[in-house]
Amino acid sequence: MKLAFLGLGVMGYPMAGHLAKAGHDVTVYNRSTAKAEAWTKEYRGQHRASPAEAAEDAAIVFMCVGNDDDVRAIALGPRGAFAGMKPGAILADHTTASAEVARELEREAKGKGLGFLDAPVSGGQAGAVNGRLTVMVGGAEASFRTAEPVMRHYGQAVTLMGPAGSGQLTKMVNQIMLAGLIEGLAEGLNFAMRAGLDASQVAAVIAKGAAQSWQLENRAPTMIEGKFDFGFAVDWMRKDLGICLAEARRNKSALPVAALVDQFYARIQERGGTRWDTSSLIHLLAKP
Repeated sequence: MKLAFLGLGVMGYPMAGHLAKAGHDVTVYNRSTAKAEAWTKEYRGQHRASPAEAAEDAAIVFMCVGNDDDVRAIALGPRGAFAGMKPGAILADHTTASAEVARELEREAKGKGLGFLDAPVSGGQAGAVNGRLTVMVGGAEASFRTAEPVMRHYGQAVTLMGPAGSGQLTKMVNQIMLAGLIEGLAEGLNFAMRAGLDASQVAAVIAKGAAQSWQLENRAPTMIEGKFDFGFAVDWMRKDLGICLAEARRNKSALPVAALVDQFYARIQERGGTRWDTSSLIHLLAKP
């Protein structure tokens, strides 16, 4: 299949690579030409100077950028993806963005005879590299059925959650739960260390019981060592929590824990940890 992939960050670069390795004809676009050139050298695809050019003749255009403004610029700009896509093509947006922008893009897509899916992912950089992402999708079922087998090249679970915006709303649930989970993990490990326990042993034992989680098994060792120079950046988590809190104000949900953890991440940013992994919440407790 002829595909395009727009945005070659820590997630998009390996995701596009999985499509190329699966035998698809992939054209990429990235604002940094050097990154696009590196990708084409590694995967033997091609790159173009604008989203519109990259999207020409592609059956599906995938996008993974930073935030709502980036989504609008890459999809709707004068040289954006919609300007180059042919009728019947599908834009699948893997950006974690608002449900509002997802619905906006779907309306624009329908007016141009295009399909649109909001399809944020969970699993982090490791999940993207290993092709083990969870993909939460909103949009029309017909578009989903076309795109789903292609997304499975990097998604271990690809699920249609409902109409446009549903993928983004599901990702918000993921981030709300994650915020509380990481804070609980940080508090528990800090408590264990201050109580004189072997925190590594505690983590290993608890991982066999009801408190088991991906974060416990994959982040507890580095949290105990105070290492955070990897993983999902605090800046991005604050962006995501901002989206969650804004949506909660619209639907009148109470998010007291998410709001509190968001402020904790603001304190991490003040300490210079803007690019630290989200597990750095323990830094506030270890060094108050």
